[in-house]
Amino acid sequence: MSVLVTGAGLVGTSFAREAIKRGEKIVFFDPEPRRSFIDFKCGVGKAELVRGDVRDLPALLDAVKTHKVETIVHTAGLIGGRVQQSLSLAFDINLGGTRNVAEVVRLAGLRRLVHISTFGVYDTRRATSGTVDESFPRGAGRGYGNLKVAKEVLLEAYADLHKFELVMLRPANVYGFGHFWAGSSGGAKMQALLEAGLSGVKARIPSAETMANEYIYAEDMGRAIDLAVTKSSAAGGIFNIGNGFVTPFAEVVAAVRTHCPALDYEIEAGEPPKNKSAPLSISAAEKQLGWRPSHDIVAGFGAYLSEIKAARAQGL
Repeated sequence: MSVLVTGAGLVGTSFAREAIKRGEKIVFFDPEPRRSFIDFKCGVGKAELVRGDVRDLPALLDAVKTHKVETIVHTAGLIGGRVQQSLSLAFDINLGGTRNVAEVVRLAGLRRLVHISTFGVYDTRRATSGTVDESFPRGAGRGYGNLKVAKEVLLEAYADLHKFELVMLRPANVYGFGHFWAGSSGGAKMQALLEAGLSGVKARIPSAETMANEYIYAEDMGRAIDLAVTKSSAAGGIFNIGNGFVTPFAEVVAAVRTHCPALDYEIEAGEPPKNKSAPLSISAAEKQLGWRPSHDIVAGFGAYLSEIKAARAQGL
């Protein structure tokens, strides 16, 4: 079976690592695929690259047909602050691109689409005293989360009408070695802290990124996507993917310092942090996917640091 992955960033390559272990053929569809990064993540020559934009429906369909794709994992899109910079561009890429992905699934008669959404779909303006499960109300007002909600609703309509298997994952803030071109400020913060700790320089962290947040290590995210692709019990499911608790920024720093005791950082003035108040419920993923995270934040940072060192050794 061949799987086409839209977007060749941290999340897509983390899944590809898992799928390649099973002997899966992986095809990345990305407007600016970084061959050195993909080779580092997946192994030299282990994945095929197609340079293309999800706004280009004919190119996307051609890639699916040429590579005999049976499943699509859709990760492509702008994230966070990059959405706020231009809602119009984000609409075209995020929502228009998702429409094209759905059209390709329909036109090519594909079996399954795995869509990578976000915990940002949840309406954090609503108070909750417990965990946030998949039935929690959606739509928090900002562009990124609202466009993700629109993508989910669009895909639900396509899957209902055209009878393909839709699986949607809503991850917490994914961290791991990446390039963060799409705009993940949370992921970039984690990398900045580790690289500063390793190099002995001062990390500069925007004030907004000192929020208490829920995190998930990229390797655990990759395993979750792989299960969403392969498990029959995943069909039609929506799954939170997180570690089940909110971590204050001070604990993030403490976790980095277990590996890099001399870490120094400075908080840059700016937008105040908006703390997450409740963790995700991951019981649906546990029951239907058989998935649980295997890394707490200290273990995740240890594995992450090893990857940064390996990347530096290869000149990345």
